[in-house]
Amino acid sequence: MLHAVATLMALGLLFGAGLAFAARVLAVKRDERIEAIEEALPGANCGGCGFAGCTAFAEALVHGESSPMDCPVAGSGMWQHIAHILGQEVEVDENRQVAVVRCRGTHDAAKDRFQYVGEPDCDAAHAVAAGHKVCEYGCLGLGNCVRVCPFDAIFMADNGLPVIDEEACTACGNCVDACPRGIIEILPENLPVYVMCVSHDGPRESRQACKNACIACGLCVRKFPDAYRLEDNLAEVDYENCEGCEGAIDICPTGALQPPRQGVAVKEEGTG
Repeated sequence: MLHAVATLMALGLLFGAGLAFAARVLAVKRDERIEAIEEALPGANCGGCGFAGCTAFAEALVHGESSPMDCPVAGSGMWQHIAHILGQEVEVDENRQVAVVRCRGTHDAAKDRFQYVGEPDCDAAHAVAAGHKVCEYGCLGLGNCVRVCPFDAIFMADNGLPVIDEEACTACGNCVDACPRGIIEILPENLPVYVMCVSHDGPRESRQACKNACIACGLCVRKFPDAYRLEDNLAEVDYENCEGCEGAIDICPTGALQPPRQGVAVKEEGTG
């Protein structure tokens, strides 16, 4: 009996040693670049690149099946770093896209028609008589866009409006789809001016609904006729002819024209 046990133990040790040896000899060595790229990636595992996660994306990069710029979370510096690991060069498009909340209907600026009491959800509020705001175009302030952002790139400010953290925004478009008012748009972040209103009401109605609304006064059009036009009571910008057109920001009587990159500054003042 003891002899049989000893024989089995010896055979077990022999087979174990053989398997260990075979594992070392037959093992497929992992490309060191994969680990280096994994360390460089943000680690969000969001799937925005089209792969299951950062590891799968790193493997695809090494195998030439993807590009560093396919990672929507990384910025130009990270893209360049990953390209360096791969021994490549990438041409970074500086015309980066970000989400823009085209509304300045803060608590103080935009009037309410009634007090909404119900589920804190923009879709639900919008379904009740087209929302509680006098302006039927403006933000309802209940945060659907914040809840659907996978990158924590939107927060609600104390003034009742969502604010985009442009450094974190990847222009994924989730917030655009979640807004029942259609006030969030994906735009190039380097535009010289944004029209921060989407109301098509007449001048009188817009002025009564919100102090910050575009009132179709036409001052921007008269000052920069090649850059601005009025379409259905709303200022529109022709960015191809917009050289110097940011000068209209100073003459807009309601502040409906705004410079880019407002989000980070507001976030530093505090959140709601």
